[in-house]
Amino acid sequence: MSNGFLERAHKSMLRYGGHFFEAEITGAQGTRVFTRDGRSILDFTSGQMSATLGHGHPEIFEALTKQAESVVHLYSGMLSQPVVGLAEDLCAMTPEGLDRVMFLSTGGEANDAAIRLAKLYTGGFEIVSFQQSWHGVTGAAGSATYAAGRKGYGPVMPGNFAIPAPNAYRPRFGASGPDWETQLRDSFAQIDAMSTGNLAAFIAEPILSTGGMLELPAGYLRLLKTLCEERGMLLILDEAQTGLGRTGLMFAFERDKVTPDILTLSKSLGAGMPLSAVMTGEAIEQLAHDRGFLFYTTHASDPLPAAVGRKVIEVVRRDRLDARADQLGAYMKDKFRQLAHKHDVIGDVRGAGLLMGVELVSDAVEKRPANALGNAVASACEANGLSINIASLPGLASVFRIAPPLTVSTDEIDEALDIFGRCLEDCLAQEAV
Repeated sequence: MSNGFLERAHKSMLRYGGHFFEAEITGAQGTRVFTRDGRSILDFTSGQMSATLGHGHPEIFEALTKQAESVVHLYSGMLSQPVVGLAEDLCAMTPEGLDRVMFLSTGGEANDAAIRLAKLYTGGFEIVSFQQSWHGVTGAAGSATYAAGRKGYGPVMPGNFAIPAPNAYRPRFGASGPDWETQLRDSFAQIDAMSTGNLAAFIAEPILSTGGMLELPAGYLRLLKTLCEERGMLLILDEAQTGLGRTGLMFAFERDKVTPDILTLSKSLGAGMPLSAVMTGEAIEQLAHDRGFLFYTTHASDPLPAAVGRKVIEVVRRDRLDARADQLGAYMKDKFRQLAHKHDVIGDVRGAGLLMGVELVSDAVEKRPANALGNAVASACEANGLSINIASLPGLASVFRIAPPLTVSTDEIDEALDIFGRCLEDCLAQEAV
């Protein structure tokens, strides 16, 4: 790397997971990022699944600069027009029962607040999530995260339980085993046996991204909500990656026609700015307030990111980017499935809209994850102008998480598939040597 940029980074920065990209990034526009040495790279991770509208969107830039001319940050108890306006926007586009909002900075922080809210409202402290979940690394969110990051840090919060997430490609008990409904009911029977009678909430992602791009089957969220209600638990849905159009719906929970008790949003809401939201109903908010709900942070209700959030919602709704994600997602999924017909190592193509998982396997029958091949293909794609993400976690390096901006074009999808296909063939040829 020119000028020893990466060497400088390693001498001054604390590494926080994964690896640093092997180039200095100097700019980004649309679906591409640009390096110091002049390379153009297709960003099919949307900058950590956040650049909903692509990089450098002119209307986002305008909203940023306009708001920066008036007020950027305030004392957390002071409200501004962008904050109240964004709250109204979100309440207007979500179902009844999601009509109170608070704004924070990150998804982990929002999930912490949601869990804290659920505990205070229910009086319980036990939280259930999936064994493959990722909700953040902060206190309560980290305790409900099982995909990674649990070992070596000491005790997590007490009262956290996990159940297996359904996996249509690799069923837990084989193709002839019990269906997902039977397994979900059985999992709750096990939770009942472990619980001390203090169940507060279940927190779930509609598509478990870091856990291997696992999409919950149709109807799953509805049954999950019913099982929670039977136990006096709240259902928290973490739509950090699935919210605001990415799955082809404005919110992924709309597919099952179920409304969560608490909804968290982040990533796509801020289009790259640190912005997250916690939404709940009037009754929950009122009782929590009466009981002294406290989640007071320095950057609650910041005007600058709120102004960006308002613009994101405006553009997504005006340009029907949810419908666009549905159409382009179907196009991209078909392209990957065509590639899978040529290469048995592509074991599965899954996901919804423009949030897609492509899994490589070393054996199409046994469905053994091809982790080494996944790492090799990801590196080759980076070197050839395509950034696509693998979880880089033990056993999950075979699953590509593909999430281009909702503004991506069919030509860019074709270009990305061409790069991916060539890199896959090259890596397979090297394996065969």
